[in-house]
Amino acid sequence: MSAIPTIAEAAALIAARKLSPVELVTEQLARINMLDPALHAFLLVTQERAMADARASEARQMAGALRGRLDGIPIAHKDIYNTANIRTTAHSKLLEHNVPTQDAFTVRKWAEAGTVMLGKLATHEFAFGGPSFDLPWPPARNPWNTEHFTAGSSSGTGAAVAAGLILGGTGSDTGGSIRGPAALCGTAGIKPTYGLCSRAGILPLAYSLDHAGPLAWTAEDCAILLQAMAGYDPADPACAERPVADFGADLNKGAKGLRVGVVRHFFEDDHRVSDATLSGINAAVDFYRREGAEVRDITLSPMGEYHAPGYLIMITEAFTLHLPWLRGNFPEYAEMFRDRVATAALVSGNDITQAQRRRRLLVRELTDAMADFDVIVTAAAPGEAPRIDEVPKWTSMEKPSFTMPFNVTGFPAITIRTGFGAGGLPVAMQLVAKPFAEPTLFRAAHAYERAMEWHKQRPALG
Repeated sequence: MSAIPTIAEAAALIAARKLSPVELVTEQLARINMLDPALHAFLLVTQERAMADARASEARQMAGALRGRLDGIPIAHKDIYNTANIRTTAHSKLLEHNVPTQDAFTVRKWAEAGTVMLGKLATHEFAFGGPSFDLPWPPARNPWNTEHFTAGSSSGTGAAVAAGLILGGTGSDTGGSIRGPAALCGTAGIKPTYGLCSRAGILPLAYSLDHAGPLAWTAEDCAILLQAMAGYDPADPACAERPVADFGADLNKGAKGLRVGVVRHFFEDDHRVSDATLSGINAAVDFYRREGAEVRDITLSPMGEYHAPGYLIMITEAFTLHLPWLRGNFPEYAEMFRDRVATAALVSGNDITQAQRRRRLLVRELTDAMADFDVIVTAAAPGEAPRIDEVPKWTSMEKPSFTMPFNVTGFPAITIRTGFGAGGLPVAMQLVAKPFAEPTLFRAAHAYERAMEWHKQRPALG
């Protein structure tokens, strides 16, 4: 096997007995060994576990008993997902030797689907403090240019997928931590509807904003991964007790007939994006219109009005969670995490109350605004990835985030690539659907990807 397959391609080959799971994982492990010393996407490679998983998958393949499209597919987990008897550190010195006794709910579901686990992936410390250079492990680097940032906090997952070290992986998203790495690393990544995927066994950042979801090379691959990840879990009180939709049901219906809203003021006025990002979004909007979608602009509150309560809720919930450790272990945290989170000590009860009040109004605003739309389009990031050594500590406080509005509201959102910027690094857009309308979201994303074929271009590595 020479070219790196997508999950959909690998699954078809495995089902047809044209690709051995053992052969596939052996090539992936060799690629990790060759490329990861420069990328730092992995905190731990579980080679023995991977080979055992692959051999078990191959035995099912030969017996005609494959469990589905993920059987034999090489994946890895963000290192905030608990893995039984395998170190889970949250990329922090405080958990450097932490070994859970149980898998996270979603880790177990993927294992039951037959995935092959290659290891644990870099993150920002406790999914917030990064990129940090004062931790036991270095931050992940962007495969398109290793001098540049991956975004975070699912940094290792974004880098590993983009570099072809894995075919898919887990991420978490509290303010954009799946969609940011997808945007800067040129992959696909979905933050599902709040409550669609259990967070049980995933180290939290902010309970009311945290989402679990996958990153992969394409929207179709994300749909396959999410299918095996979603489902009710009573251990997560926010988990929705409802049937899981068929996320691939509408995948090939195309864009004709979709009602598409464009939140143009987000990326033209509220936080002006780069010329390449703007060009990519405009070309995508033209594509939808050309394919027979009904396209209209949509106006929401300024993006900063979504970002401010979201950021305040995030840091105060994180501060509350970490306060017992911060009191006794403040110097053990990396500077980036402790300084960002400690600002929440200055937040008043009135501030928190007003943020939650504003949040309820914003949920209603977005619900009403999307009544006549199937999906809305906006930016996912302002432009190409910056240099990794030039990321400001207070970057989240300087300008409003394109991703936070959909953590505040809990609506599903996916990031996909729309081209490249002047520096040769990826640029992207974000698509958003109504709650639990992931099949429509995947339909819109897949139609664009299949027509534009940006996903055929991978980083020039090894």
